[in-house]
Amino acid sequence: MIDLLLIGIGTGNPDHLTRAAIKAMNAADLILLPRKGDAKSDLIDLRRTICADVLIGTTKVVEFDLPVRDAGAPYRDAVDRWHDAIAGVWAEQIARLLPNGGRLALLVWGDPSLYDSTLRIADRLRDDGLPMTVTVVPGITSLQALTAAHAIPLNDLAAPVLITTGRRLRESGWPDAVDTLAVMLDGHCTFETLSPAGVSIWWGAYLGMPHEALVAGPLADVAARIVGERARLRASHGWIMDTYLLRRTPIRV
Repeated sequence: MIDLLLIGIGTGNPDHLTRAAIKAMNAADLILLPRKGDAKSDLIDLRRTICADVLIGTTKVVEFDLPVRDAGAPYRDAVDRWHDAIAGVWAEQIARLLPNGGRLALLVWGDPSLYDSTLRIADRLRDDGLPMTVTVVPGITSLQALTAAHAIPLNDLAAPVLITTGRRLRESGWPDAVDTLAVMLDGHCTFETLSPAGVSIWWGAYLGMPHEALVAGPLADVAARIVGERARLRASHGWIMDTYLLRRTPIRV
């Protein structure tokens, strides 16, 4: 039996770790750390630092190469095949390192519940017949880090919030009946395609990290600045993780 611990680690700041996360890491027999190539070496370096800082027992830490998604294939098909490949790598590591079962931990950026596929990949292993339990240790999400950094509430008073992706926003536009959008996984600055009238934006990159970058203001005034800053930061670091909140003034009728 594999006891799989999916541990939310926040957005890159070691201080985001909860006591529950530290306890779970030290209870694990094995922690697997994914390598995503040289361009994103900062991500595994942060995980290595977290492990070095908090592990005090016999937990073994092993790194593995994460499969690469086919960027040229249709999105949903490419993601499904990518998740299948990741599940296959997990299964290989489990068979090699925990042949008699045990506690396996994976350190999940942010929280496993929010725009992260770790839980879906774990389901693939169970569907393939691997005896496994899953425990989720919640972590600070990028949305929490964003609103904290800007010192703003996520929602307007008694108003809804829609969490979506840049892809959905680009394909479908601003949804009806909601004035606040939290946008994730947007590599194309989709806010540029929106009418800026009455819209404010709060943007953040590398949230919680030493090189955190923040921009906020009326979309018409700061959109170009965000696009330029995002390009500059990505060129400097080789990768970027960012998110933003959009809020428009409700139309009164």
